[in-house]
Amino acid sequence: MIRALALIASLVPAAALAQSHPGHSHAGHASAPAQQMGHQHGASTAAPVQPGQGAFAAIQEIVEILEGDPKTDWSTVNIEALRQHLADMSAVTLHSMVKAEPIDGGVMFTVTGTPPVRDAIRRMALAHAGTMNNAAGWQFAAAEIEGGATMAVKVPAADLAKLKGLGFIGVMTRGMHHQDHHLMIARGARPHH
Repeated sequence: MIRALALIASLVPAAALAQSHPGHSHAGHASAPAQQMGHQHGASTAAPVQPGQGAFAAIQEIVEILEGDPKTDWSTVNIEALRQHLADMSAVTLHSMVKAEPIDGGVMFTVTGTPPVRDAIRRMALAHAGTMNNAAGWQFAAAEIEGGATMAVKVPAADLAKLKGLGFIGVMTRGMHHQDHHLMIARGARPHH
């Protein structure tokens, strides 16, 4: 159903474009379905697959997984909670202010922002520190502060340059738990929150 809606949505702009350019003929252009089947000038072309926005794409992926799983308990599914989590990720990634200071064996990140961003920082930093503590010998300790949170990260000596290069947001991306975490949120669980 999502793919059918996407196909319809992709045809609407083409129809509007044809109507908005009087005197310009689109007769030589194949329709989207024909292009997908390789009927334009004998060449095979691919259909677009990107939905246009990262959070939307993440939600779409989760919805497709849930719809494809006959064991999905729809009474517990909460896509809105996933949307709110993705909004937190966006706020922290794009709107937080980060100060990094060296500490013995690592870096202390002080991450702050305006009230909505501040709350997202706290949720994200504390959850990530709890999830990733001791992974690959990296030690995490996060705490709420006025305006946001601190996150101390201590690493083996061989990883110190890597830690400094990653910075706060790079550290936040480490670990492939995010995708599973998103699925758990969508299913109605509250992992490490």
